[in-house]
Amino acid sequence: MAALRTPIGGAGRSLAEVTAAELAARVIGPVAEQVGVPTEVVLGNCLGPGGNVARVAALSAGLPIETSAMTIDRQCGSGLAAIEVAAGLLAAHGGMLLAGGVESASTAPWRFWPPHGDTEPVRYERAPFAPQTHDDPDMAVAADLLAAEAGITREQQDAYAARSHQRAWHSVESGLFDGEVVPMAELKRDERPRPRMTAERLSRLPPVVVEGGTVTTGNSCGVNDGAAVVAITDDPGSRPHLRILATASAGVASARPGRGLVPAVQMTLGQAGLSLDDVDVIEFNEAFAGQVLACCDELKLDPERVCVDGGALALGHPWGASGAILAVRLFSQLVRTGRGGIGLAAIAAGGGQGTAMVVRACL
Repeated sequence: MAALRTPIGGAGRSLAEVTAAELAARVIGPVAEQVGVPTEVVLGNCLGPGGNVARVAALSAGLPIETSAMTIDRQCGSGLAAIEVAAGLLAAHGGMLLAGGVESASTAPWRFWPPHGDTEPVRYERAPFAPQTHDDPDMAVAADLLAAEAGITREQQDAYAARSHQRAWHSVESGLFDGEVVPMAELKRDERPRPRMTAERLSRLPPVVVEGGTVTTGNSCGVNDGAAVVAITDDPGSRPHLRILATASAGVASARPGRGLVPAVQMTLGQAGLSLDDVDVIEFNEAFAGQVLACCDELKLDPERVCVDGGALALGHPWGASGAILAVRLFSQLVRTGRGGIGLAAIAAGGGQGTAMVVRACL
């Protein structure tokens, strides 16, 4: 089938003038050219302008007006959740769908709480992820606390982040991403990876949220723009493709949202009748190095197996798109290379949630 993404741009940089719908349209078009007209488009998005970004993107890509579309929000998990939802729609109705996610942090509208009486409206940076009866810390604060509770040191986090940059830079320079990236006039390659990002350089950066903490701008993901789309069909003859073996979403305490991928992975592997030892390629969203390492520790997973071509710490994290980018990465590693095998993608989301998917390459 088909799985493509845009290059990932830094907020306010190369893709700063491209709206969320336009970003998604630039990937929907090439995917539809490969597989034909879908019956439905399902996109994840967190901070777009509303108005059903998926529908606007589908029409902007030139799909016929008969193609319905739906936008869903599971915060950072939205892109992978869109694939999960699309797979459920496919099981119910058949056909062929396009699913993925998009985020344009650069063009996201400003949002305000309405005024009370004579007070001025108050701008907010993010919506609440949980009610006032639950802890709802900022994601970086929660990641710092999660890393501390798991005993993940600053040195481990900086080393992991440096490795992500080194792997991603090698992947960009060697053309490993070329088959999955739709070149854009504004940007033709991922913007964030740094060739000389070492653990020693990262160690000089101060903590960003917790005094004496371990989370820094260097061992955290960036704020980014990007989109990713995959085609999903029930036609077993459409090879090569990835067969979805299982998907699952799970909830955890909103105070530690970063560990949401742990139960999602466990549930998904259980549904598929597999263990981590059976998986050939693992893609976790690297929101924070400490968060990924804490989740690997809980899953008893060697972090060396995660994001072998570099992850979001280096490539960037366009929130609503990131889960779908993981699926594109699995497609590239298992199908485009002809390697075959089993892949696992997982991502955590604000509010204490996680989504995971297990696939098998059918070549």
